[in-house]
Amino acid sequence: MAPTERFTARFTTRFAPAPTGYLHLGHVANAIAVWDARDTAAARVLLRIEDHDRTRCRPEYEAAIREDLAWLGFRPDGEVPRQSDRRARYEAVLGQLEARGLAYPCLCSRKDIAAESGDVFNEETRYPGTCRHRGVAGDATPARRFVIEPGTERFDDLWLGVQEQDPSRQCGDFLIRDRNGNFTYQFCVVVDDMDQGVDLVVRGADVLASTGRQIRLSRALGRETPPRFAHHALIVKPGGAKLSKSDGDTGVRELRAAGAAPDDVLARARAGLHSPDFTTL
Repeated sequence: MAPTERFTARFTTRFAPAPTGYLHLGHVANAIAVWDARDTAAARVLLRIEDHDRTRCRPEYEAAIREDLAWLGFRPDGEVPRQSDRRARYEAVLGQLEARGLAYPCLCSRKDIAAESGDVFNEETRYPGTCRHRGVAGDATPARRFVIEPGTERFDDLWLGVQEQDPSRQCGDFLIRDRNGNFTYQFCVVVDDMDQGVDLVVRGADVLASTGRQIRLSRALGRETPPRFAHHALIVKPGGAKLSKSDGDTGVRELRAAGAAPDDVLARARAGLHSPDFTTL
């Protein structure tokens, strides 16, 4: 997994953990896929700390993530940006969207949305646009939503093939800053990927549904050509449930403490992971 000494990067990809807990085998599988892109498609790998959620992220988790990645042999290229350092940038982008009428204040809670909507698409409750025309004063709430108009987004996933999504049906106008003033994952990753030149996104299939809305937002921000996407299958428990950061039997820290070697952990995470042919890029 060690990088070559010098290479010419054709793409920039990223490994972007949230420091809300320790790494588990699912994160390792994603890192394997990301570094596979580095090795086969000459992609520069950016390690980005996605600590936009100020209520759940902890510096001790970030330190552990970086230590575990080094122990496994994953070394990023260049500096390590943190979302917590970019709040001024996010505020500026939000201001631009508001000035263009593409973002608006929202007073609705999750309970309100569940009661008002009744429109569920693949287990995701769609926001019905309650506050879009309500005229909520900007100082009434920190929450802001991005305007989603009807229309299909089509992209060719390197793992899953051609995908079509209609964000207006899936989610409706989505949150870009919540009621606690935290900028959301959906918003931060789009701004970060654009600013940091990320043009190859390798991530788990659990966020596949987010892709269309992120493409839509990136276009509104001036990015006409979105990144290429590759969504890989997830490592799951025997019963089919998704791994969690609280799973001690799959946590990298616990596996290390039990005497596992880096190659053992990598082999366990790689089992069943089929990388796309990045050489076709």
